[in-house]
Amino acid sequence: MALVELGRFPRVEAQIIVGRLTSEGLPAIAFDSETSFAEGSWLLIPVRVMVDEDDLAAARALLDDTV
Repeated sequence: MALVELGRFPRVEAQIIVGRLTSEGLPAIAFDSETSFAEGSWLLIPVRVMVDEDDLAAARALLDDTV
């Protein structure tokens, strides 16, 4: 299992995306969300949404359908 970056998003949007992907059976994780919050710059630092390399195409398609 190799994680790849799906994209970088504002903190709250990243959590929504992770929830959406997970609800569709595509495991996802948000990297950097707690770090940026702890540093006091949570509005400035984008959060990386990571998925399994094998799920990247499906995750992108799901996001394209949602937006």
